[in-house]
Formats: sequence, structure tokens, C-alpha cells
Amino acid sequence: MDRKKFLKKGLMGFGAFVAIPTVLSSCSKDDEEITDNSDCAISPTETVGPFPILTPTQLVRSSIIGDRPGVALLFTITINDQSTGCTPLAGVLVDVWQCDKDGNYSQYGGNQLQPTDYRNQNFLRGRQITNASGQVSFLSIFPGWYPGRAPHIHVEVLTASGTSLLVTQIAFPVAAFTEVYATSGYNGSPNTSNTQDSIFADSLSENMADSCTGNVTDGYVLLKTITVA
Repeated sequence: MDRKKFLKKGLMGFGAFVAIPTVLSSCSKDDEEITDNSDCAISPTETVGPFPILTPTQLVRSSIIGDRPGVALLFTITINDQSTGCTPLAGVLVDVWQCDKDGNYSQYGGNQLQPTDYRNQNFLRGRQITNASGQVSFLSIFPGWYPGRAPHIHVEVLTASGTSLLVTQIAFPVAAFTEVYATSGYNGSPNTSNTQDSIFADSLSENMADSCTGNVTDGYVLLKTITVA
């Protein structure tokens, strides 16, 4: 589907705070965060975290916004297969999950780890199957942050039968999240930078989004290639 049509269809009825990304060209990562993928390396394996997606088979959808306000984000993930020279991998499952603008996750809460109780909600979680180009796209919002972590999106790639191939995370360029977090809807600068984040400490360049372009008015478009064995 054309990205602009995808955005307009997915965002219809979600309110003014969710802006439609109209800036669709790619932008480079910060100079110090550029990744050389010429060696076809497998993407970093990262922790599933304390808030993994609990019901992925029930959340097959392209828009994962739910009722969450925030700056719009369209992200496209390409899955490559290292065993075939990093050709696109079609027909695999891609699960994604992220926090909302306040740093909270759905399907969890009501405890010390996350006081706000969202156990009966399923926002900002979803599953799709890669197309012939190895791609999936999700319509979302720019995630917020919570203490001890830099902003990120969780991703798990699975075979069609449900066998996990890789659990990883996507990091955001500093310029992008600095602009978003300066708006009144978010909680200001994160207390943990990309380089301070314990998850990204040894793999930041491989976790970093390939590109992230846009602005807080029109929204952002993020691209990321993930390579599995």
C-alpha cells in the first residue's frame, strides 16, 4: 500500500495529537551511529524485556496506536536471511511492542514496576507477516521513555510455525527523539542516553534505525533492516 494512503487510512479518527507523516524521504543516522551492513551480520540479540507481547496471535494488525496520543510514527522493518546472502525473508512473523508517550506498556501494570494498570489493554503491540520483499509496516506513535532506558522498540521475528528466530530492539537517533521530547506531550529528555543504555552499550550501531525522518508536526518515518540466521 502507498505509504501516504496507509498513514491517512490508519490515522483517521485518532485525534489531532497524532500527526500524519508527510516527510517520507530517508535521512542518514548521526555520523557516529552509521552501520556498515556489507558483511551481512546477524542483528544483535537483545532481552525480551519485562513487558513482552502476551497475545500476538490476537493482535495481527497494521495500526497499533489504539487510543494512545503522540507524534505519529510509521516504521517499516525489512527482514533479511543471512543464510541466503541477506536476501529478503518472506512469510515470517514479526511481533513488535513499545511503550506509550508516558513510558507505559499495555498488558501490564498495577505493580511496583509499572504502577499504572493497563493489563486489560493492548495498545502499541502488533504482529504482521513479511511480504515478498521481507517487509512489514506498522502505524504507531513515537515511543516515550522510562527510567534506565533510552527510547526503543522491541521486535521478535518468528517462523510461520512460531519458532523464535531473533529477539532484538531498535534504537532512535538522538536528533529525532530530542525534537519529539521537547514537545509538551512528552516527558522531556530521557534520563538515559543511547550510549548509557545497558542494552545498547555493546551494539548501538547495529540496533540504530537505518533512517528516521520527519518532524513533530508531520510525524516520522523510520526504516530498519534486521538480519536473522
